[in-house]
Amino acid sequence: MKPSIIVVAILAAAVGGGAYYLKRGGTDANAAGATGAPGAQEQGRGGRQGGPGGSGGPGAGGFGGGPRLPMTVELAAVKRADMTETMTVVGNLIGAATVEAVPKVSGRLESVSVRLGDRVGRGQRLAKVEDREILEQVKQAEASYGVSAATIRQREADLRLAQTNLERSRNLFERELIPKQTYDDTEARYQAAAAQLDLAKAQHSQAEARLDELKINLANTTITSSVSGFVASRVLDPGAWVTPSSAFISVVDISVVRLVANIVERDLRRITAGMKATVEVDAFPGEMFEGRIAHVAPVLDPATRTAQIEVEIDNAKLRLKPGMYARVSFTVEHRENALVVPANAVVDLNGKKGVFLPDEGDVARFHAITIGMVDSQHVEVAAGLSEGARVVTTGSAALREGDKILLFGQGQQGGNGRGAPAGARSGGLGGEGRRGGAPTS
Repeated sequence: MKPSIIVVAILAAAVGGGAYYLKRGGTDANAAGATGAPGAQEQGRGGRQGGPGGSGGPGAGGFGGGPRLPMTVELAAVKRADMTETMTVVGNLIGAATVEAVPKVSGRLESVSVRLGDRVGRGQRLAKVEDREILEQVKQAEASYGVSAATIRQREADLRLAQTNLERSRNLFERELIPKQTYDDTEARYQAAAAQLDLAKAQHSQAEARLDELKINLANTTITSSVSGFVASRVLDPGAWVTPSSAFISVVDISVVRLVANIVERDLRRITAGMKATVEVDAFPGEMFEGRIAHVAPVLDPATRTAQIEVEIDNAKLRLKPGMYARVSFTVEHRENALVVPANAVVDLNGKKGVFLPDEGDVARFHAITIGMVDSQHVEVAAGLSEGARVVTTGSAALREGDKILLFGQGQQGGNGRGAPAGARSGGLGGEGRRGGAPTS
């Protein structure tokens, strides 16, 4: 047999096998459409008739990006309620006063009487600087003071004698019993005695001042606390050399603790000194402490456009400690019988605040409102809604204008178990009919 005849025979066999395969596949598909489940038959009919989701019908099909499925939501009525708006600031607590104990004289620490955390009273001794040298200086100054006092007494006696001689000389001179020169000499000695007394008094004052200074230095070797409180830090031990610039003990007064916070410019008008505050700290979860706004800064920081406020919290039981992280809340506005909606009902759509309302066809419609006060649970409706209107709450954030909605729990009656009305997926199944069995021509 010639090679050309063999090639032709092979090609003919291949073409025949392909035709048989195509015919067999079509037969199997038709059989599946005839004997399959009712849903498959329905899909086939939908494809042939061009029904919802079919190749020629108006339906879009469940997998074809058509209309969104109904959204399951909850509704709430617009009602009236009392509202309280609060403002919260955070920060670290600080003591009412923190004082650094520094020596007023230079020297070596002889003793330190307190340790970290000790409670101290005002005027209580904290430490002692060696005072032997100052004691010697005080003794010398006391001696000089005594000498100056004795000198004054001596000069006073000299002055009295000079005054007596002057009076005698004046009497004799007036009787012309002594020459004027003698009288002048006596008067000069009197004036000299008076000057010596003045000098002695000045020296005495100088000695007294020196003695007082040394006594103060001696007293300053004892370092005391200027406030009542607790020892917050101690950095030196006995034997260390200290100077008037050596701060080695700090005492903090925590009978009252404070929190300093910054308030933005737009909120400053709502803050006044004396307002009550509620304080929470992480160290005592769930527990509230009472405080008040003690001071409000009269000027703003030009860089941040904020002003400082100072909140004071009574701490008579000394439970609060400086450095604790605190949240301070205070009421800035209270309104009774306000028209309110739940906070989760309000959404922002295209830059407008509003709510979704269901229309008669269970379609969500966006409705813009004017917002008033805001608290943790409610938003005041200043304009745009009336009492009794029903608004979407749960699910509002995912809604779009024109979405179909379904009340929560209603979907159990729809038969598909997913909160959608009955038949909501028929378009999708019709669309799948295009893939299940090809329509017949």
